[in-house]
Amino acid sequence: MLTGNKLRVGVIFGGRSGEHEVSLMSARSVLEALDSQKYEITQIGITHDGAWIVGKNVLAVLSESSKEEHSIAALLPDPTRKGIFTIVSEQHGERLSLLTQLDVVFPVLHGSYGEDGALQGVFEMADTAYVGAGVLGSSLAMDKGVFKDIMRAQNIPVLDSKVVLRKQIASDLENTLSICEQVAPYPLFVKPANLGSSVGISKCNNRSDLGEGLQEAARYDRRVLVERGINGREIEVSVLGNDDPEASVPGEIIPEAEFYSYDAKYHDDHSELKIPADIPLGVIALVQDCALQAYKAIDCAGMARVDFLLEKDTDQLYLNEINTIPGFTQISMYPKLWAATGKPYSELLDNLIELAIERKADRDITERKFER
Repeated sequence: MLTGNKLRVGVIFGGRSGEHEVSLMSARSVLEALDSQKYEITQIGITHDGAWIVGKNVLAVLSESSKEEHSIAALLPDPTRKGIFTIVSEQHGERLSLLTQLDVVFPVLHGSYGEDGALQGVFEMADTAYVGAGVLGSSLAMDKGVFKDIMRAQNIPVLDSKVVLRKQIASDLENTLSICEQVAPYPLFVKPANLGSSVGISKCNNRSDLGEGLQEAARYDRRVLVERGINGREIEVSVLGNDDPEASVPGEIIPEAEFYSYDAKYHDDHSELKIPADIPLGVIALVQDCALQAYKAIDCAGMARVDFLLEKDTDQLYLNEINTIPGFTQISMYPKLWAATGKPYSELLDNLIELAIERKADRDITERKFER
């Protein structure tokens, strides 16, 4: 499994998602923090078009349109041909050439084709250890509409919501608006059901806002979530582990704008991150318990950031969503919450890689043949 004393880790980033640029920011922090004395690191980039590329500095190629030398690559869904291959052009076609074996893959992709179970399915087919949730946990957490239905079944409080389809919005906007307005009085929040990082999210105070918000969210997903808006505090907790996960201290985001937007998360420093959150001990315990219950309910693994809304007027707690590949920039809440709990960034990465190997060992016990 080891090359010398080093574990071979492939860090995958970029991707076919509206969160492509966010992924690059997260990947930069991960690559800088991984210990080169412990790991032999291979950068694997996925372009906006979905091409896989490898090279000495793939991050620069994707983020700066660099002309640095790189090669087209592939991970085969074939457990008998493990590792990352490059595609070599020859006179009579192309051939695959093994670049390196991989002991663990660390996906740092947010949104579609990275966080929704699609990529995790490729890793499973390839029989490769990987950081984070599996196919089931990834896909259930990714779709906010389905996720909320599961939370309701678990008696975990979530806000009233409704999912409408892109086709409904395009073909009969007026009727769709009427359906959405039945969810709750304004304000309403509209968001793509399968995306994160606040991409495509709108706060709607009237019907005109709602129409614009629906069309904006429909740019990024065929399923659009419409949800009751509340005057709430944004409380987040980080979870780490497989079958026996643990929760960090909670933190609070105090956005400068009306809500924690994409720009607030990644491009300005005006929003305040309060760690630990200034909430009563009883609420801290409730947040942590609900986070762990939700994490287990969808069979999550490795890591997740669990987001809550605490209504200011009633102190009612609502679970908002689970992010199975949370932001990993130096200002992201997931690593900052663990740092405040006593686990620094580099140690957190080590733990995640260890959990990936543990999860793979557990999968390997499963019988793949039925014999009488």
